[in-house]
Amino acid sequence: MRLEGMRAIVTGAASGIGAATAGLFASEGAQVLAIDLPGTGLAGAHAGQPNIVPFQANIAGETAGKEIVAAALERFGGLDILVNNAGTGSNALAEVLPIEEWDRVFAVNIRGMFLLCQAAIPALRESRRGRIVNVASVMAERTDYGLAAYAASKAGVAGLTRTLALELGKFGITANYILPGAIYTGMTRQNFDQDHIRQVWERKSPLKRLGQGIDIARGILFLASEDGSFVTGHGLVIDGGLTLRT
Repeated sequence: MRLEGMRAIVTGAASGIGAATAGLFASEGAQVLAIDLPGTGLAGAHAGQPNIVPFQANIAGETAGKEIVAAALERFGGLDILVNNAGTGSNALAEVLPIEEWDRVFAVNIRGMFLLCQAAIPALRESRRGRIVNVASVMAERTDYGLAAYAASKAGVAGLTRTLALELGKFGITANYILPGAIYTGMTRQNFDQDHIRQVWERKSPLKRLGQGIDIARGILFLASEDGSFVTGHGLVIDGGLTLRT
């Protein structure tokens, strides 16, 4: 029970990494406010899990961060852990990338994350061990064709998190980020359900498989628990060895 008595927010919690993290946190003793968009099956994903409270919100909304934190404080009386997992993707060459698409990706992947962190900081300062864990991507440090918006936004996640670690350390708050590789999630399912695409990415990994949500959730748990209390400003790569070869 590594999170006994802890109170957490987990975004993007209807499927994939977020659902696995919310479930794992609850099994380790935390109370979890699970966030996702309406119509994503959020409540069904956590049915029968009394420690998980579903809360529908679009984190890209101007007031969403404050509303989410207010809901956590009302329900749990405080906040100890913030996991920013919600994200979105894009695939278009930079030359023809519509600015509306760029703005959409940044609104979720970095602006919404920043606003939620900003809203959560006062509550995390009141915690005896505040934790922020943001989900970036190995593409924060690498890239591929068509990933201008996605890679830039995930690099922004890394920069934001390192700055938070520096600014908030004096309050006992740690801030770290995860760099997942090829993970089977709600966002990637459409591609990885195609055998020829899945097999390409399986061959790239020394472990010869795609990652699953629980693989990332276990890393997030480490950073959110007392085990990770002296780790801050760190980017934890969880990619099954995908990036060993350049």
